[in-house]
Amino acid sequence: MTLNVTTKVFVCLGAISLYAPGARANFIEDSHGTIDLRNMYVNRDLRNAGSADPMQDWGQGFTLRVNSGFTEGTVGFGLEAIAQMGVRLDGGQPGSTTGLLVLGSDGKKENEWSEAGVTAKLRFAKSQLSVGSLQPSLPVVLYNDTRLLATRYTGAMITSKDIDKLNFTAGQLSRVNLRDSTNDQKMAYAYNGVSAGDFDFAGGSYNVTDAAVVSYYYGRLNDAYSQHFVGLTHSAQIAPGTKLLTDLRYFRSDDDGRAVVGGIANDFLNGMVTLETKGHGFSAGWQKLSGDGNFPFLAGTDPYSMNLVTANSFTKQNTRAWQLRYTYNFAAMGIPGLNFMTRYVQGRSVEQAGVTDGHEWERDTDIFYVVQSGPLKNVSVRWKNATLRSSNGLTTDVDENRLIIGYQIALW
Repeated sequence: MTLNVTTKVFVCLGAISLYAPGARANFIEDSHGTIDLRNMYVNRDLRNAGSADPMQDWGQGFTLRVNSGFTEGTVGFGLEAIAQMGVRLDGGQPGSTTGLLVLGSDGKKENEWSEAGVTAKLRFAKSQLSVGSLQPSLPVVLYNDTRLLATRYTGAMITSKDIDKLNFTAGQLSRVNLRDSTNDQKMAYAYNGVSAGDFDFAGGSYNVTDAAVVSYYYGRLNDAYSQHFVGLTHSAQIAPGTKLLTDLRYFRSDDDGRAVVGGIANDFLNGMVTLETKGHGFSAGWQKLSGDGNFPFLAGTDPYSMNLVTANSFTKQNTRAWQLRYTYNFAAMGIPGLNFMTRYVQGRSVEQAGVTDGHEWERDTDIFYVVQSGPLKNVSVRWKNATLRSSNGLTTDVDENRLIIGYQIALW
């Protein structure tokens, strides 16, 4: 468990505030707790890495979340807590990993591991300050939750909705606990893992209309890079039961220190248009990454890109890529809870060490079902299949399957 000095002060203040008349009512009555259960099996076959057998990992994850309400008064105090535990059910050869299980110092996979974090909250009007364990989901810092346990950060963040139609967020992150680790580490650049300074971020989204939202965010990893983001989403009803969705994203990233060899100075434009009608979804996406260096993002996060897919993110230097995607919601056929997705992404003009015109592509299939009734109601089952190929040794060729069973238990 990680509690910095600031968090300890907040916790002490909260404990004192609970003795105030009537303060405990909302703090306790508005609280809730859940346990998320996630059983996951990953089979990863590295086709050109000289490995005779596929890597196979199987584990069970438990995530407990407890959120209090706020104490009464002009300034309300609250607490959040998260406790996570992973259990190895099966694992392949020592040293190989799919990112699902934790490796010990001897290279062997741990039988079980656990961690916890606490967040102190202060609320004033429609603003909230959170200090402690954080999981931000923003264009410049998008925490990763694609394995048994999710990435967590230590820091401080303020969110505000005091201005009508504006959702503002700002904060600083100082440490990271990765999805396959139990140790808090310094903030780092994703591509080389080199430690850097704190990560500062600020920005917000504004509802221009009920159908259009514009956003701007700024992020800076000290001694590594700085980044500006501008985005636009729009939803248009073009016929009864038919919608056209547009999502446009632009990043400008620059070098900000010595952590990135070769420097960073690039522009990243990507977007997707989706037509939804009668359960069908038809999408087309495109991106252009130009300039020096890979698209930068934090270790432990996912890049905010349309082409972030199962096995690849298509964010290497100068990647041009396009995507075609099809989805179907079987509720339109009278089978609620069942969904299907398939997509193909192709990247070209990629530059890496020794490669000047690299190509890579990925094909994914995803089938997801949530049980609608009976003793297994709300149990979810997902099968994900991915095939990744590249030229010139640009990327390790991968055939991968994931089977994920999930369920959430409401404690109160």
